Amino acid sequence: MGQFIKLYNENPNPREVDKIVKVLQNDGIIIYPTDTVYGLGCDITSTKALEKIAKIRGVNLEKTSFSFVCNDLSHLSDYVKQIDTPTYKILKRALPGPYTFILPGSNTLPKAFKKRKTVGIRVPDNNIARAIVEALGNPIVSTSIRDEDTILEYTTDPELIFEKWQNIVDVVVDGGYGDNHPSTVIDLTQDEPEVIREGKGSLDVL
Repeated sequence: MGQFIKLYNENPNPREVDKIVKVLQNDGIIIYPTDTVYGLGCDITSTKALEKIAKIRGVNLEKTSFSFVCNDLSHLSDYVKQIDTPTYKILKRALPGPYTFILPGSNTLPKAFKKRKTVGIRVPDNNIARAIVEALGNPIVSTSIRDEDTILEYTTDPELIFEKWQNIVDVVVDGGYGDNHPSTVIDLTQDEPEVIREGKGSLDVL
């Protein structure tokens, strides 16, 4: 059965964060808060955990649209091809924030993502998510947890999430109520930015 760990966004307790990081380093899967909906995530370097998430999602690992959650833009060059100044300016303006930016993938992507031409990058405006990524030392690969109930679409109450997921994941992080609006997805791989999904993030950043 998974653990239920409470963290406060104003000041995530480093001892609790370390517990979560240890789980991630041992191929574990966590559910954690972001600045949008709760996410299902694992360490980007753990193929075993990535396969588990793909299985939970019922999809082929190579075809999944996971995003890479980073704590700032310094990891970008590890996963993204050289980007031009206008693109970087958009990222600087929008992040941290409720956006997923699709960028051209680099040749140094982890094994599970080698065939990817593009990657989705997130830097959430949420201290819990960023503290976990920072302590882990590399991005979390993440997908949002949708609810089967089409009216709800996203579950926002961490206790209900735990009730449902406790036997599937290793840790559910309680960071308070989540949002039920997903991130705004913007493709920056072409000459002009293309909005793929309008979500919580305003389009004024473009």
